[in-house]
Order: sequence, then structure tokens, then C-alpha cells
Amino acid sequence: MQKIRDFHYASIHQRQEFWRREGGRIHWETPFERTLDDSRLPFARWYVGGKTNLCYNAVDRWLPLQADRQALIWVSTEVDQERIYTQAQLHDEVNAVAAMLREQGVGQGDRVLLYMPMIPEAVFTMLACARLGAIHSVVFGGFAAHNLAQRIDDARPKVIVSADAGSRGGKVMPYKPLLDQALDLSQSRPAAVIIVDRGLAPAPLADGQWDYAELRARHEGARVPVTWLESSEPSYILYTSGTTGKPKGVQRDTGGYTVALAASMEYIFNGKPGETFFCTSDIGWVVGHSYIVYGPLIGGQATILYEGTPVRPDGAILWKLVERFKVNTLFSAPTAVRVLKRQDPELLRRHDLSSLRTLYLAGEPLDEPTARWIGEALGKPVIDNYWQTESGWPILSAQPGVERTPPRLGSPSFPTYGYDVRVIDESTGQDLEAGRKGVVAIVPPLPPGAMSTIWGDDERFVRTYFESIPGRQVYSTFDWGRVDDDGYWFILGRTDDVINVAGHRLGTREIEESISSHAKVAECAVVGVADALKGQVAAAFVVLKDPSQAEGADAMRALEGDMMRVVDQQLGAVARPARIRFVAALPKTRSGKVLRRAIVAVCEGRDPGDLATIEDPNALELIKESLK
Repeated sequence: MQKIRDFHYASIHQRQEFWRREGGRIHWETPFERTLDDSRLPFARWYVGGKTNLCYNAVDRWLPLQADRQALIWVSTEVDQERIYTQAQLHDEVNAVAAMLREQGVGQGDRVLLYMPMIPEAVFTMLACARLGAIHSVVFGGFAAHNLAQRIDDARPKVIVSADAGSRGGKVMPYKPLLDQALDLSQSRPAAVIIVDRGLAPAPLADGQWDYAELRARHEGARVPVTWLESSEPSYILYTSGTTGKPKGVQRDTGGYTVALAASMEYIFNGKPGETFFCTSDIGWVVGHSYIVYGPLIGGQATILYEGTPVRPDGAILWKLVERFKVNTLFSAPTAVRVLKRQDPELLRRHDLSSLRTLYLAGEPLDEPTARWIGEALGKPVIDNYWQTESGWPILSAQPGVERTPPRLGSPSFPTYGYDVRVIDESTGQDLEAGRKGVVAIVPPLPPGAMSTIWGDDERFVRTYFESIPGRQVYSTFDWGRVDDDGYWFILGRTDDVINVAGHRLGTREIEESISSHAKVAECAVVGVADALKGQVAAAFVVLKDPSQAEGADAMRALEGDMMRVVDQQLGAVARPARIRFVAALPKTRSGKVLRRAIVAVCEGRDPGDLATIEDPNALELIKESLK
């Protein structure tokens, strides 16, 4: 592992030289004058004076080399449709949308808000904004009107692009009524609204609202020149999920982000131009921005845009797509794997997966049982990687494009080049040695591609991320972590998921990991619930692989006791949950994240709040029933 350590050392201690070299991966219309300006930390400016464009690097740059190769592959198992675009066809569509937006007055620095399902028009619009030098803000297509209105008021978009509806699990989800409600609630009315009519739900157009297809036809064959942006100019705003009060808009730069993604396609994903990349995320999340839309295209790879679930029409759909499109890299989430774990294991052997090189998983900690199961089932390397909306690309990951290193179950491996990551004592601000648990923090400057500030609020950027550790200006991830003696990192859960049971501080993530190691557990969520005697107690909710094993009060008590003993043996009696309850499903967002705060609210008899993004509203009812 010496090579990867030396590589990381150079990226931190020979920062200017290292990133100057990496800057040569992309096209600069005007060369940069200085690699890094860190004179005003924690604000960092990368590739100062250089002018470039995200859309040009993702689309135009590849036209002379692979105009007729597949670039964007759209598959929807929701509406049983697919469309495949070559590089040249993608270029045509992006130019047409850029012309549409330009007609509506969109130019450099203007904001365009997208509230869209997983359809090609969303990708065209993101790239068209980048082409014009406009700033896009994609809002996940499941947020309620109130959440959407907050983001409209914060970004103040000139144009909003949306659709009549999306679909999830075969159920139509109207978007247009939610958008109209949000517009009524907001104070910042856009100049125009453009609607993609998929024919899924009624979507009558009001004044100032336009049909996408009609505008598209009017601009057939248009050619819109690229707007070259200084490297530090913003490329997009992405609001972090779960914000309260005023939304927190992560602002990304242009040049640093392009370089970071270009480098990651080689070093982290070990990919080459002409390959096929399949990321199962949603464009409303940061993973979708970086590795559905921009990263693969910047790396000269075809990218798959998938509208559907991992189990529709059956649990083999992802593997069918891997076989059909000869996918080389698959990027998904642990939740999706846990869903597949409950399917017939024969489905994993139905398709030819010889093209698949590696499975990458991110979005939440990857527990050992899930990692072991999918690795053995596929016979392929499984790489856990850890990052955040704020980072834009992985903070911790194996980096097979630098050096192949043996995986360690439960660990996202090592700090990624460019990130000076430390485990820090939250009380003293001191670095902690191997084996000690502390806050995972990054010493500034943040590397290229990481957030540059919070949209419209530099003071909040500093206050939120760089002032939580006493006596030290470091970026706090607000996650607990530790490093073992061999340098492998482990993420132990959010600092705000730590519970205090009779004076003992316990990480709910650690308890979840312990319960999940039980052979009969498919999924598990542990939360801290207020308790008059102990302050807080841990409550666990478990989904079994075979629910029939907990039928009847006696069987349920026996299984609960068995799992309690596992926690006792692994973590000690102090970590034992007050109760383990068995449920058929956990309440999750449509991106697969468990709504732990909603579970806590239900357990404490409080209103769980806005559940606009919940996948199955009945799941919270199951939690309530289990409490009885």
C-alpha cells in the first residue's frame, strides 16, 4: 500500500505541483495562471484565471474522437421505454435546450431550477445550463411544495424546468401540481416555466408556462456557443437534504470540479474512454450530478440513466442492464443491495456479468454482512466509498487506478488524494492516534471539486463547517470515525446520532452493525429515544430475511433475545437496545436513506414532520404498530 500512501502524500504536501499536473486532464480555453489561491482560508480558489466549461469537457471535446459512440443510455422500467443517444446526438439535444433557455433570457450567472424525474431531458437541461454559464439547481423530484418553494426563494431562478409526472414502482407521481403549489407559496416568481409532458398526468399550462416539445421543435439544429467561465465561477447549487429553516445550498465551482471528476474516473473508478458507467442514483442527489451526468461524460464514457427500482420487473433488472450494455463499472447504494439480498439468489446468476469490473457502493455506511454477501455473490470486487454532498466526490475510497489494495470489510479504505483527513477529539481539537474514535475532519484547503461556499452566505459556510472544533479551523464532516493500525478508515455514524444512555455515549451505527451481523437480519435501524430514567435508550427496528421466523410471541421473544446476546458479545451490555422490534419495512426516502428522525418522533409520540420524500408512508405505520 506504499504507492497509494505516497500518492496521497504528494497531493497534500506537494499540492501545487500535484494539482497543476492533474489540471492538464481537461480543456482550458484560457490557461490558468495559478493552481491554488489559499490566501483566505477556508475559502480556496483552484486554477485561478483559467477559463473552461463543464459542458464542453463533457460533450464537445469528445466529438472528434467518438461522435458515433453511445453517450447517454436511458432505460425506464416504469414506462417501458428507452432511448440511446450518441455523442453527436447528445450534442444536438444540449444545443437545442441551450437555445430554448437563451430565448427565455437565461445567460451567465442566471439560475435555472430543475424539478424533474429521471428522464433524458433533465440531463440535456443540466448540460445546457453549463454551456450557457448558467447555474443549475436540481431539486429532487419528490420534495413537497413547501420544500420546493424554499429552494425557489433561495436560488431565485429565472427559469424552472419540470415535468407532468414521474413514476416509482409503477405508481405515477404528479409533479406539476406540486410545482404550481410551490410557485403560489414562493416569493420569487421565475420568468418562465418549461414542462416536459410525458402523458402521465394532466399538466395544463398557465401564463408563462411552455411545453418543452414545442420549444424543442422550434430550435431544431440550433448551435449555441460555449460560455467560457473563470474556474471559480459557480457551476451549480445543490441543497442538502434534511435541512431545517433556510435551505443550505452547496455551491460548486467550475474548473476544480471538472478536474476532480476527470481524475476520479481514472484513479478511483479505474475507467477508460469508450467504457460504460452505470450509477443507480438520482440526479437530485450529488452522486447523480457527479457520476450519472458529469463524471462519466467528462471521462469519455457512456452513462446509463435508469428510471426504476432494483426489483422491477424483478430482482435481476440491474444485472440484465449490465449484460445488455456491457457495463464496466456499477455504482449503487448499500440499501439497494440489501433489497436485492431479500430476492431469489438465482437472479444473480441469470445474466452474463463478465464485462463488470467492480461494484462501488456509497450513500450510507456499508455493513459487513451486506458487503460480504454481494461480493461473494458477484465474484467481483466491492468498493465502499465515503463522501458527502459538500465534497462532490469521494473523501475515502480504495483507488485501484493508483494501486490495488486488499479490501477490509466495513471500511471505505483510505483518504482520497487531495483530502487531508484526520480523526480529531471533539473537545480538545487534537489529532487522535489509531484505534481512537473521534470526529472525521478535513484540514483546509478543501481539494478541487469540493464545495466553495454556501450559496449567498459565506458567513454560514464558515460557521457551519469550520467552527465546530474548538481552537482549530478544520472542516467537520459531523461523522464519527476511527483508523486501524493498518491505515484503514471506519465511519461510525453521525455525531448527531450519538446517544447518551445513563452517561454512556453510544453510536447507533455501531449497534446497527452488531445487530446486522445476525444471520437472520436483512435490515436494521437503531435510534435514540428519550427516556425519563436514562436520558436516552436505544430502540432497534429489524427487517428479517424471513418474517415467518418471528411469527408468534414466543418466537419473537426468542429471536429478540438471541440478537441481544449478539450485541452483548460484540459491544457489551451497555450497548444493548431497550427493545428490538420486528417490522416488514423501514421508512425510507426514495433514494434509500432510512428516515431515522421520523422513527424517533414516532417513538416519542411527536409529529414526524414533512415526509415528502418517504418511499412508503405505510412503513411509519408499521413502526407505530410495533410499538403497541
